[in-house]
Amino acid sequence: MHLYRTHKCGELRKSDIGKSVKLSGWVHRKRDHGGVLFIDLRDTSGLTQLVAQGNADLEKIRPESVITIEGDVVARADGTTNAKMPTGDVEVVVKSVTVQSHADVIPFQVAEDDGAGEDVRLKYRYLDLRREGMHSRVRLRNNVIAAMRRRMWDEGFQEFNTPILTASSPEGARDYLVPSRLHPGKFYALPQAPQQFKQLLMMSGFDRYFQIAPCFRDEDGRADRLAEFYQLDVEMSFVQQEDVFDVMTKVVKGIFEEFADFTGTKHRVEFLPNMSYAYAMLTYGSDKPDLRNPLKITDVTEIFNGHDVTFNAFKNYIAKGGVVRAIHVPQAAKQPRSFFDKVNSWAQSEGAPGLGYIAFETEEGKGPIAKFVGAESQKKLRDTMKMQDGDVVFFVCESEAKASAMAGKARTRIAQDLDIIEKGVYKLCWIVDFPMYEMDEKTGKVDFSHNPFSMPQGGLDALMNKDPLTILATQYDCVCNGYELASGGIRNHKPEIMEKAFALAGYSKDVLEKKFGGMLNAFRYGAPPHGGCAFGVDRIVMLLADEPNLREVYAFVMNGQYEDPMMNAPSDITEAQLKDLHLKLNLPKKVEAA
Repeated sequence: MHLYRTHKCGELRKSDIGKSVKLSGWVHRKRDHGGVLFIDLRDTSGLTQLVAQGNADLEKIRPESVITIEGDVVARADGTTNAKMPTGDVEVVVKSVTVQSHADVIPFQVAEDDGAGEDVRLKYRYLDLRREGMHSRVRLRNNVIAAMRRRMWDEGFQEFNTPILTASSPEGARDYLVPSRLHPGKFYALPQAPQQFKQLLMMSGFDRYFQIAPCFRDEDGRADRLAEFYQLDVEMSFVQQEDVFDVMTKVVKGIFEEFADFTGTKHRVEFLPNMSYAYAMLTYGSDKPDLRNPLKITDVTEIFNGHDVTFNAFKNYIAKGGVVRAIHVPQAAKQPRSFFDKVNSWAQSEGAPGLGYIAFETEEGKGPIAKFVGAESQKKLRDTMKMQDGDVVFFVCESEAKASAMAGKARTRIAQDLDIIEKGVYKLCWIVDFPMYEMDEKTGKVDFSHNPFSMPQGGLDALMNKDPLTILATQYDCVCNGYELASGGIRNHKPEIMEKAFALAGYSKDVLEKKFGGMLNAFRYGAPPHGGCAFGVDRIVMLLADEPNLREVYAFVMNGQYEDPMMNAPSDITEAQLKDLHLKLNLPKKVEAA
């Protein structure tokens, strides 16, 4: 017989009754019923109930100790079976036990949720990972990554690893820098993404590349963002945008369908038609719209500029270039006054003066601003948004960018309060035609809006002859249920176009050669048209697990301040280490307490 086990704890069934078995695992729960001890023994496969009588070792052992037992499989007595456990028809009568390791008193419960905070859970993450929820989500992550690899191989992709120590590049976030001991004063950067390397692989003739790639970005922490994350990184040669969509829609839709019932509720998976960035921002107030939400946004600036509108708070803002966005909420007029007050208070908490509305219980609207909007303009509102009696329309007036953002947030908040967001479905969509450039509000200078390596629509001619802020990029995102899952584009593969594109963003040719000389040189030796994308592995797992916090789908993570209390990172280093790296610390001065 094997030293530790003949079966795993989740494997035993009725067909095993009468067998002598050996099991190893953790003591999950103990229950003493008048001298008869019941123990749930746990390993990664599940639980088995043990029954023991007069066993001193088992009587004094603590939960989470590791034991090996030998015993006989018997049927549970009538009325004691457990349909919720795969092994619930049987139990094992213990004949002998070996204690492999004793557990100290545990800092929080593993067998049940005792409300332990994230700080203690991360400090003892190895215990937290034994919990059923965490254990199943980390296993889901493994299974999703395996499915990704299988599907990418089936589509003819080859997997390559790219460097972790590389050069710093402007990709929208701060780099994590690593000092070089051998080259004093110089630094490597951890990659924000393998962007240049995957493009270089296309220039090396590999045609279809993918990688489950680690990426590092020194950004402030939040629930859906980590300093270190992984993405399904993809690049393809001789493709147009639709070629990338055809392949990756098939791959990603298949993954969502494969794991759509992980939470116990079967979800539909729908890939909706492509949507332009401009339409998404106007209609949903976001470039990652939650398409389960039926509410839509309409521009009604012209109506509020009408001759019978006397609402000067809006009119004066329109005169300065502001816009008015309206959110049509069907049949909300029947909601109590408290609903409208709650929405208004929420808007004020977001920095807005409030959220004006008109309720059309009949043809004549009512509400805080209805008296300032004449009958003709009210009729235009109803006709424009196809409103019916009982509908309500909320308004936001701001600059275009701020109005879109605020209307998008309000659309989400109102739908959540009314509980009208569709359940049991993953709605995915490709957002296309992103702007190539944007104006930096702080500096007033033109800069790249997203990936600087995308091909501008119209090529060199557009860069030479159009206002940069009107140029669109051959760039796209994939979104699902309000989250950005992927970003990508068809790449710029011509050096003269790349030089002009970077020049418009303020990068001289010398800077371009210094930062991206390797890729520019590769362009000069024959570069195929190519494009790709990168899907966030963590975001996909997070959605499949119905878990809003990325830290709940990783095995080992840092907290929101990017500290690891288990490994004590980041940590101080010694003077000798600093000397090796030719570094001196210049720490900020501590503010003395008053």
